[in-house]
Amino acid sequence: MHVKAALLCGGLFAAGPIFAQAPGTPPPTTEKTGSETAVPIKVGPVPVVTKWSTTFYGFIEAQFISDSTESFNETAGNTNIARPGTYAGTHQRLTISVRNSRLGFRINAPDFHRIRSSALVEVDFLGNQPPNATEGQIFTNPALRLRHGFLKVETDYVDVLIGQTWQLFGNQPYFDPAVVQLQGLPGQVYGRAPQLRLSHTFGGDPIAVEAAIAASKPPQRDAHAPDGQGALRLMLNSWKGVRTAGGTGTSVDPLMIAASGVVRRLAVPEFNAAQLNDVTATGSGFTVDVLLPIIRGTLQDRGNALTLNGSFANGTGYADLFTSLTGGIAFPANVPGGGAYNPNIDNGIVVYTADGVLHTVDWRAWIAGAQYYLPPDGKIWVSANFSQMYSGNAASLGQPATRVFNHSWFADGNIFYEPITPLRFGFEYAYFHQTYLDGMTTTNNRFQLSTWFIF
Repeated sequence: MHVKAALLCGGLFAAGPIFAQAPGTPPPTTEKTGSETAVPIKVGPVPVVTKWSTTFYGFIEAQFISDSTESFNETAGNTNIARPGTYAGTHQRLTISVRNSRLGFRINAPDFHRIRSSALVEVDFLGNQPPNATEGQIFTNPALRLRHGFLKVETDYVDVLIGQTWQLFGNQPYFDPAVVQLQGLPGQVYGRAPQLRLSHTFGGDPIAVEAAIAASKPPQRDAHAPDGQGALRLMLNSWKGVRTAGGTGTSVDPLMIAASGVVRRLAVPEFNAAQLNDVTATGSGFTVDVLLPIIRGTLQDRGNALTLNGSFANGTGYADLFTSLTGGIAFPANVPGGGAYNPNIDNGIVVYTADGVLHTVDWRAWIAGAQYYLPPDGKIWVSANFSQMYSGNAASLGQPATRVFNHSWFADGNIFYEPITPLRFGFEYAYFHQTYLDGMTTTNNRFQLSTWFIF
């Protein structure tokens, strides 16, 4: 819904009538009566009229999650599953949460000489809690978290985005699967970061190509260099299908094929007691993604629509670009000869072996999904997803075999029901499977019911 900008920015504009309109729309000069007769507005002192527009959006979500182990919170991602024979691996967990409820504002400023500017702020309640917070405090008094916060300037030549939003790597979120549980799924490239992005879309109908580059927040400040990311996305605008991203983002999107890449500098203290110098390594990765509407549809007529999605990722030193992925890989606690080792980077990206050599951690992943909207009206739809991940060098890094997994796979099935436009229900069964270096397999069965009120 559109909200008068004066309600949000009361002191920002001069007094007078304020019209919330789309950028580029001239101020009204006539009014329509019930008979559609144009009635001129009386002209007196010219009021201050703006062309700012603000959209308030979001959803309220309640989640009911049953897990067969005590391994996960609301977001499972690539978290290690508790091993059989342990307390957590042999006991169940029930999570009831509303923390994924979301609020956002889109703000459009007036056009200026064909320059369009806008901003977006979006938050949820999955923020970090104090380390001594009780379980009751975490789930009934959750902390606010910034998801997106950026400004965007669009011109005929280049679009500039500055702030926090989806990583360019993986061409997010255009290939996200339809799923009831929180993303990212095992094997899914997923995340947001502060960045400076330049992009331009060439062409239009029937084919368009978007090219983009970004300098993104790196996994460590101390490397003193941003991630370099680049992406290409081809869109066949004459062939469109219905797609739901996650559980709430239903839209009509064209057939898309995309590729992306990332290069990053990694620098950690040397592996000795002195720690006067750093040791560097290079992380890199690429993705190939596809969104394929098999049976086309529209938002007004989505019954019988069928859409497939798939993504492949391969790289090294880029585990943080997946959700909660370390594989259990961690730096040694002490350096040779004694003394604690204090890394300046999160675990799972790079690691020292016992001989003092720094290694980046390899991961290869793919995920595929399908979603089908049942006739006649598509108010009920189903989806299924499958993924695999594998690390080619985790077994050679000298890590404890009982702590590290190097292979995982995941499968799920989802059913959604939208009885009326703002109200949506979703049910999912998901199976998580990991294989540890000692051959032990760990599994988790998840049942989840979610309800959304989307506005």
